This record gives sequence, structure tokens and C-alpha cells, in this order.
Amino acid sequence: MARLRKLSLSIFVVLCLFSCKSKREKAEEAYSFGVTNFGQGSAGSINGIARAIEIDSTYEQAVYELSVAYLKRGIPHKWKEQYDKAIPLDSVTRIPWRGYLYLWFYRDYKKAIADFDASDTLTPNFVDQPQGHSVDYWRGIAYLGLKDYDNSIFYFDTYINQEIEESGEDWIELTAFLYRGIAYYESGDFDKATYNFEKRLEHGRGISADANYYLALIAQQTGNIALSETLINTAIEQFKQGYYNKRPYVETLRQIYLEDLLVTKAELLQ
Repeated sequence: MARLRKLSLSIFVVLCLFSCKSKREKAEEAYSFGVTNFGQGSAGSINGIARAIEIDSTYEQAVYELSVAYLKRGIPHKWKEQYDKAIPLDSVTRIPWRGYLYLWFYRDYKKAIADFDASDTLTPNFVDQPQGHSVDYWRGIAYLGLKDYDNSIFYFDTYINQEIEESGEDWIELTAFLYRGIAYYESGDFDKATYNFEKRLEHGRGISADANYYLALIAQQTGNIALSETLINTAIEQFKQGYYNKRPYVETLRQIYLEDLLVTKAELLQ
């Protein structure tokens, strides 16, 4: 009888502990099960996250993460609908992040810029950094996508100057030099473009198929064919080694391909 009482008491304690868990704790368990045991975007992961939201609809991390699953499965209408549910729960974080997603996954540069600008209002005197980079850096890329070179250069200048002031030139994201160089190149300022491409190479151990490619184009257009041939050959070699600007999931802005390099080389040989 005493053993039975102890067993009954043990079962009661376990049930009590489980029942005493808060909604958030139960939601966190369901979320953790989904994201830990299944790949991002898989049915198992989505089911676990969805269950967490059913338990606690205010659990922002789960609300947001469900939108990511839709994004990576290529279901944009569900991504937008779900993502917008996360914004009221944490607008400071999610609005600049939405700008980042608009920029890279949808190439909607105007909406991206609008969200980056909104983040300035939400966090005055603080520069938000979705995906680890300043919104000024992302704005520079978005304006380049719009071919608004003045604004693109302005925001790259803002980002680069702030990094230099706070941490030094070595801490600047190398693609900032590359993209600022492209903005100058496309607007016809070859001298400033060259400066930026050379900065990209200086801080990248001389390795960048993109920078060498654009320098080859500048040399070609300014009549230095011998230098252009040397640079394009270097660009081709580095491209084949995988040293070119690219992104996971989507094509990066102004991404170069081997065909681009080979066409330039063929033109030089004519």
C-alpha cells in the first residue's frame, strides 16, 4: 500500500509539473522540437512551429520563423502574410529585417529602402544592422539596384566613414568597396571606381574576380589593352577558384558569370 501511494504521488508530481508550465514554456518546447529535429522549411519543422503559435500566438520568434519557412519554400504570398504578423510583436527588429528580405529575395528596392528608412524613425540615434550589416550599407545596395548612383554612393560613404571612425578601415565589409566602385563605374567616374576596386583588392589579399573584372573593363575602355588582358586573365582564374561575389539562395546584385569574363577576353583578342 505504501509503495502504491509513493507511485501515485510520483505520477501526481509529474503531471503537476507539466500542467504548471506556462503557455510560453509549452510553446517554446513545441518550437524547439520542430526546429531541432527537422530541416528549416520542412513539413516537420513547419508543423512544430505552427503548433507553438497555436499554443501562444504572441510568441514572436515562432511567428517570424514560420514566415522564413514559407520564404525558403518559394511561397511568397504566405511569407508576406505571416511575416506581417510578427511586426506588431517586435517592430524594431522585424521592419529592418523585412527590408533586407525585400532587397534580396524580391528585388523590391523601393520597399526595402522604405523599411530601412522606417528603422531610423523607430530607433533614432541608432543604426540597425539586419543580418549583421548597417542599414546604410543595405541602402547603398538598394539604391544601386535602382541605378540611383548618387544616393547609393552617399549611403556607402556613410557606412564606410562610420566604420573607419569606430573600428578602422580593416573592419569594412569588402563588398562595400566593390559596390561603391560599381556605382562610380556605372556613373562614368572611372578614377573613383578604380580607387574602390583597388581598395577591395587591398583588403582582400588581392583576390576578387569582380574587382579584377571591372578594372579590366576600365583598362579596356581607356585604351590600356595589355593591362586589361592581364586583369581579365586574373579575374578568370580567380572566378574558377570560387573567388567571386555571390550569395546563398539568390543571385547577388551585379553577379558576374564566367561567360561575362570570357566575352571580355574574346573582345580583347580581336
